[in-house]
Amino acid sequence: MKLSCMIVDDEPLARKVLAEYIADVDFLELKGKAENPLKANTLLAANPVDLLFLDINMPKLSGIEYLRSSAHLPMTIITTAYAEYAIDGFELNALDYMVKPFSFERFLKAVNKAKEHYELKNKAAQIGSFDESFFFVKCGGKIEKILYDELNYVEAMLNYVVLHTETRKMIVYLTIKGLLEQLPADRFLKVHKSYVVNTSKIKRIDGNDLHIGSAEVPISQALYETVMKDILKGKMIKR
Repeated sequence: MKLSCMIVDDEPLARKVLAEYIADVDFLELKGKAENPLKANTLLAANPVDLLFLDINMPKLSGIEYLRSSAHLPMTIITTAYAEYAIDGFELNALDYMVKPFSFERFLKAVNKAKEHYELKNKAAQIGSFDESFFFVKCGGKIEKILYDELNYVEAMLNYVVLHTETRKMIVYLTIKGLLEQLPADRFLKVHKSYVVNTSKIKRIDGNDLHIGSAEVPISQALYETVMKDILKGKMIKR
């Protein structure tokens, strides 16, 4: 299995370094290079790829603006000299964020994360449906089994997520978007850009806060109406 890749960066040297790194990883295959997002769009339309290496500071359209304007981009790893854009990148579901100049070791860590994400997504697609009781994640070098019924909520923290149960917290190097794609939609609901909740675990709703176990999880204002409709699902008894 190979992940097809594209580099989008206006610096020739940066494109060269990335191309050399990609060539040294046996599960990566470089399919194209572009010096700006507009050219990348044209290339992607003709030849879709699995993984995008995206610079931030580019003329006409920045990498962040490109992520905001394109809803159907492949997995994206941001590569930039500007660390201050990290939060923006992760909020837009970038898989990882590498600050230039980065080592091959740092590059390898990022692409291994992309490979794990790709395999997890493909495995779920091949199965065609979710097991009704549990799933597995890699956490701290181990593969942990998580029961759906024990998972209270998921919290996004930059380039990883925290799985909260009644008794433990597990740090998993996935994006909240990637994990949500693997969770059953009838059980788990995104209520905020940084939170996904198990709707069966909600004890009460207090304004814009959901009480789950001993925790309070906020509902974003932008999602409030949709979230309330999905949680209540016609089960609100009215006078």
